[in-house]
Amino acid sequence: MVANVDAGAREASRLFHLGGAPPFSFGQSRWSLRRTASHKPLALASARLYDVHHMSAATSKRPVPGRKEATHDRIVEAAARAVRRAGYGGAGVARIMKEAGLTHGGFYAHFESREGMLAEAADRAGADGMAMLARVAAAAPPRKALEALLHAYLSKEHVEGVETGCAIAALGSEMPRQAPRIRRAATRRIKEMIDLVARQSPDWGQPDAHERALVTVATALGALVLARAVDDPQFSDALREAALNHLAPTG
Repeated sequence: MVANVDAGAREASRLFHLGGAPPFSFGQSRWSLRRTASHKPLALASARLYDVHHMSAATSKRPVPGRKEATHDRIVEAAARAVRRAGYGGAGVARIMKEAGLTHGGFYAHFESREGMLAEAADRAGADGMAMLARVAAAAPPRKALEALLHAYLSKEHVEGVETGCAIAALGSEMPRQAPRIRRAATRRIKEMIDLVARQSPDWGQPDAHERALVTVATALGALVLARAVDDPQFSDALREAALNHLAPTG
Protein backbone atom coordinates (compact mmCIF):
# COMPACT_ATOMS: atom_id res chain seq x y z
CA MET A 1 0.00 0.00 0.00
CA VAL A 2 1.31 3.41 -0.87
CA ALA A 3 1.92 5.31 2.37
CA ASN A 4 -0.12 8.42 1.59
CA VAL A 5 -3.08 6.36 0.40
CA ASP A 6 -2.95 4.31 3.58
CA ALA A 7 -2.77 7.44 5.73
CA GLY A 8 -5.68 9.00 3.87
CA ALA A 9 -7.76 5.87 4.32
CA ARG A 10 -6.99 5.74 8.03
CA GLU A 11 -8.03 9.37 8.48
CA ALA A 12 -11.22 8.78 6.51
CA SER A 13 -11.93 5.67 8.58
CA ARG A 14 -11.52 7.71 11.76
CA LEU A 15 -13.95 10.30 10.47
CA PHE A 16 -16.42 7.61 9.43
CA HIS A 17 -16.35 6.40 13.01
CA LEU A 18 -16.64 9.87 14.54
CA GLY A 19 -19.07 11.17 11.95
CA GLY A 20 -16.93 14.15 10.95
CA ALA A 21 -17.18 15.09 7.30
CA PRO A 22 -16.83 18.46 5.64
CA PRO A 23 -19.57 20.23 3.72
CA PHE A 24 -20.36 19.31 0.14
CA SER A 25 -23.29 20.33 -2.02
CA PHE A 26 -25.31 17.97 -4.12
CA GLY A 27 -25.44 18.06 -7.88
CA GLN A 28 -27.71 15.99 -10.07
CA SER A 29 -26.79 12.36 -10.50
CA ARG A 30 -26.30 11.35 -14.12
CA TRP A 31 -27.37 7.76 -13.52
CA SER A 32 -27.97 5.59 -16.53
CA LEU A 33 -28.31 1.86 -16.91
CA ARG A 34 -26.51 2.16 -20.21
CA ARG A 35 -22.78 1.64 -20.19
CA THR A 36 -21.70 5.16 -20.81
CA ALA A 37 -18.95 7.61 -19.94
CA SER A 38 -21.27 10.58 -19.65
CA HIS A 39 -21.50 10.61 -15.83
CA LYS A 40 -20.52 13.92 -14.28
CA PRO A 41 -18.65 14.19 -10.97
CA LEU A 42 -20.79 14.08 -7.89
CA ALA A 43 -20.56 16.88 -5.35
CA LEU A 44 -21.96 15.27 -2.25
CA ALA A 45 -23.74 16.65 0.79
CA SER A 46 -22.29 17.07 4.25
CA ALA A 47 -22.20 14.18 6.67
CA ARG A 48 -21.83 15.54 10.16
CA LEU A 49 -22.54 19.24 10.38
CA TYR A 50 -24.35 19.16 13.69
CA ASP A 51 -21.65 20.94 15.69
CA VAL A 52 -20.69 23.45 12.99
CA HIS A 53 -23.89 24.11 11.08
CA HIS A 54 -26.61 23.59 13.63
CA MET A 55 -24.90 25.23 16.56
CA SER A 56 -23.97 28.29 14.51
CA ALA A 57 -27.52 28.44 13.15
CA ALA A 58 -28.92 28.30 16.66
CA THR A 59 -26.75 31.15 17.93
CA SER A 60 -26.88 33.46 14.94
CA LYS A 61 -29.49 36.22 14.72
CA ARG A 62 -31.39 34.91 11.75
CA PRO A 63 -35.05 35.58 10.95
CA VAL A 64 -37.69 33.20 12.27
CA PRO A 65 -37.95 31.16 9.01
CA GLY A 66 -34.19 30.55 9.15
CA ARG A 67 -34.40 29.32 12.73
CA LYS A 68 -37.26 27.03 11.80
CA GLU A 69 -35.23 25.64 8.92
CA ALA A 70 -32.29 24.98 11.25
CA THR A 71 -34.59 23.23 13.72
CA HIS A 72 -36.04 21.10 10.94
CA ASP A 73 -32.53 20.19 9.86
CA ARG A 74 -31.64 19.22 13.42
CA ILE A 75 -34.61 16.84 13.58
CA VAL A 76 -33.64 15.24 10.27
CA GLU A 77 -30.06 14.86 11.49
CA ALA A 78 -31.24 13.12 14.67
CA ALA A 79 -33.56 10.90 12.64
CA ALA A 80 -30.76 9.99 10.23
CA ARG A 81 -28.67 8.75 13.14
CA ALA A 82 -31.63 6.96 14.69
CA VAL A 83 -32.60 4.96 11.62
CA ARG A 84 -29.04 3.71 11.16
CA ARG A 85 -28.79 2.83 14.83
CA ALA A 86 -32.20 1.22 15.37
CA GLY A 87 -33.72 0.70 11.92
CA TYR A 88 -36.84 2.35 10.54
CA GLY A 89 -39.10 0.47 12.94
CA GLY A 90 -37.04 1.55 15.94
CA ALA A 91 -36.92 5.23 14.99
CA GLY A 92 -39.70 6.60 17.18
CA VAL A 93 -40.83 10.20 16.87
CA ALA A 94 -40.71 10.94 20.59
CA ARG A 95 -37.12 9.77 21.00
CA ILE A 96 -35.93 11.55 17.87
CA MET A 97 -37.48 14.81 18.99
CA LYS A 98 -35.87 14.39 22.40
CA GLU A 99 -32.45 13.76 20.80
CA ALA A 100 -32.95 16.92 18.76
CA GLY A 101 -33.63 18.83 21.98
CA LEU A 102 -37.31 19.40 21.18
CA THR A 103 -40.69 18.35 22.49
CA HIS A 104 -42.87 15.75 20.83
CA GLY A 105 -45.59 18.32 20.29
CA GLY A 106 -43.52 20.31 17.83
CA PHE A 107 -43.20 17.45 15.35
CA TYR A 108 -46.13 18.36 13.10
CA ALA A 109 -44.83 21.87 12.64
CA HIS A 110 -42.08 20.28 10.54
CA PHE A 111 -43.50 17.06 9.04
CA GLU A 112 -46.89 15.92 7.84
CA SER A 113 -46.24 12.37 9.03
CA ARG A 114 -43.65 10.01 10.47
CA GLU A 115 -43.20 8.63 6.95
CA GLY A 116 -42.27 12.08 5.72
CA MET A 117 -39.62 12.41 8.41
CA LEU A 118 -38.23 8.95 7.63
CA ALA A 119 -37.99 9.77 3.93
CA GLU A 120 -35.89 12.83 4.73
CA ALA A 121 -33.88 10.81 7.23
CA ALA A 122 -33.14 8.15 4.61
CA ASP A 123 -31.94 10.83 2.21
CA ARG A 124 -29.77 12.51 4.87
CA ALA A 125 -28.34 9.23 6.11
CA GLY A 126 -27.38 8.33 2.54
CA ALA A 127 -25.80 11.74 2.09
CA ASP A 128 -23.71 11.27 5.22
CA GLY A 129 -21.85 8.25 3.94
CA MET A 130 -21.57 9.61 0.42
CA ALA A 131 -19.97 12.82 1.65
CA MET A 132 -17.25 10.87 3.39
CA LEU A 133 -16.57 8.77 0.29
CA ALA A 134 -16.39 11.93 -1.79
CA ARG A 135 -13.87 13.40 0.62
CA VAL A 136 -11.70 10.29 0.48
CA ALA A 137 -11.76 10.29 -3.32
CA ALA A 138 -10.90 14.00 -3.53
CA ALA A 139 -7.98 13.70 -1.10
CA ALA A 140 -6.38 10.61 -2.64
CA PRO A 141 -3.32 10.76 -4.95
CA PRO A 142 -3.94 10.47 -8.68
CA ARG A 143 -5.19 7.03 -9.72
CA LYS A 144 -5.40 5.93 -6.08
CA ALA A 145 -8.86 7.29 -5.29
CA LEU A 146 -10.73 3.99 -5.66
CA GLU A 147 -8.19 2.13 -3.54
CA ALA A 148 -8.39 4.73 -0.77
CA LEU A 149 -12.18 4.81 -0.96
CA LEU A 150 -12.45 1.04 -0.55
CA HIS A 151 -9.99 0.94 2.34
CA ALA A 152 -12.00 3.60 4.16
CA TYR A 153 -15.32 1.93 3.42
CA LEU A 154 -14.13 -1.50 4.56
CA SER A 155 -12.21 -0.25 7.58
CA LYS A 156 -12.78 -1.62 11.06
CA GLU A 157 -13.83 1.87 12.17
CA HIS A 158 -16.60 1.91 9.61
CA VAL A 159 -17.76 -1.54 10.66
CA GLU A 160 -18.13 -0.22 14.20
CA GLY A 161 -19.57 3.17 13.23
CA VAL A 162 -23.07 2.09 12.26
CA GLU A 163 -24.80 5.24 13.47
CA THR A 164 -22.62 7.56 11.39
CA GLY A 165 -21.69 5.24 8.53
CA CYS A 166 -23.16 3.92 5.31
CA ALA A 167 -26.96 3.94 5.45
CA ILE A 168 -27.25 1.49 2.57
CA ALA A 169 -25.42 -1.18 4.55
CA ALA A 170 -27.30 -0.36 7.75
CA LEU A 171 -30.79 -0.29 6.22
CA GLY A 172 -30.68 -2.14 2.92
CA SER A 173 -32.45 -5.27 4.17
CA GLU A 174 -35.38 -3.15 5.41
CA MET A 175 -35.99 -1.33 2.14
CA PRO A 176 -38.45 -3.76 0.49
CA ARG A 177 -40.89 -3.13 3.37
CA GLN A 178 -40.69 0.67 3.32
CA ALA A 179 -42.99 3.23 1.74
CA PRO A 180 -42.27 4.25 -1.87
CA ARG A 181 -40.89 7.68 -0.98
CA ILE A 182 -38.38 6.15 1.46
CA ARG A 183 -37.26 3.58 -1.10
CA ARG A 184 -36.97 6.32 -3.70
CA ALA A 185 -34.62 8.32 -1.49
CA ALA A 186 -32.48 5.26 -0.77
CA THR A 187 -32.38 4.25 -4.44
CA ARG A 188 -31.08 7.67 -5.41
CA ARG A 189 -28.18 7.37 -2.97
CA ILE A 190 -27.31 3.86 -4.16
CA LYS A 191 -27.13 5.11 -7.74
CA GLU A 192 -24.94 8.01 -6.68
CA MET A 193 -22.58 5.65 -4.88
CA ILE A 194 -22.22 3.55 -8.02
CA ASP A 195 -21.62 6.68 -10.09
CA LEU A 196 -18.93 7.85 -7.67
CA VAL A 197 -17.14 4.50 -7.71
CA ALA A 198 -17.32 4.33 -11.50
CA ARG A 199 -15.64 7.73 -11.83
CA GLN A 200 -12.76 6.71 -9.57
CA SER A 201 -12.02 3.55 -11.54
CA PRO A 202 -8.82 3.54 -13.60
CA ASP A 203 -10.84 2.29 -16.58
CA TRP A 204 -13.50 5.00 -16.30
CA GLY A 205 -14.76 5.81 -19.78
CA GLN A 206 -14.33 2.27 -21.03
CA PRO A 207 -17.41 0.23 -22.02
CA ASP A 208 -17.35 -2.07 -18.98
CA ALA A 209 -16.47 0.53 -16.31
CA HIS A 210 -20.03 1.04 -15.12
CA GLU A 211 -20.72 -2.67 -14.80
CA ARG A 212 -17.49 -3.09 -12.84
CA ALA A 213 -18.66 -0.33 -10.51
CA LEU A 214 -21.90 -2.24 -9.93
CA VAL A 215 -19.89 -5.32 -8.92
CA THR A 216 -17.52 -3.28 -6.73
CA VAL A 217 -20.33 -1.60 -4.80
CA ALA A 218 -22.28 -4.84 -4.39
CA THR A 219 -19.18 -6.67 -3.13
CA ALA A 220 -18.10 -3.91 -0.72
CA LEU A 221 -21.63 -3.49 0.63
CA GLY A 222 -22.07 -7.21 1.15
CA ALA A 223 -18.73 -7.50 2.91
CA LEU A 224 -19.60 -4.59 5.23
CA VAL A 225 -23.00 -6.07 6.09
CA LEU A 226 -21.47 -9.46 6.88
CA ALA A 227 -18.58 -7.96 8.86
CA ARG A 228 -21.13 -6.13 11.02
CA ALA A 229 -23.40 -9.16 11.35
CA VAL A 230 -21.00 -11.69 12.84
CA ASP A 231 -20.07 -11.82 16.54
CA ASP A 232 -16.51 -13.04 15.92
CA PRO A 233 -14.05 -10.11 15.53
CA GLN A 234 -11.47 -12.22 13.71
CA PHE A 235 -14.08 -13.50 11.27
CA SER A 236 -15.29 -9.93 10.76
CA ASP A 237 -11.75 -8.81 9.95
CA ALA A 238 -11.29 -11.74 7.58
CA LEU A 239 -14.44 -10.80 5.66
CA ARG A 240 -13.27 -7.20 5.26
CA GLU A 241 -9.76 -8.17 4.26
CA ALA A 242 -10.89 -10.78 1.74
CA ALA A 243 -13.09 -8.22 0.01
CA LEU A 244 -10.26 -5.68 -0.01
CA ASN A 245 -7.80 -8.20 -1.43
CA HIS A 246 -10.26 -8.89 -4.23
CA LEU A 247 -11.32 -5.32 -4.96
CA ALA A 248 -8.12 -3.41 -4.23
CA PRO A 249 -5.16 -5.77 -4.39
CA THR A 250 -1.89 -4.16 -3.32
CA GLY A 251 0.48 -6.50 -5.05
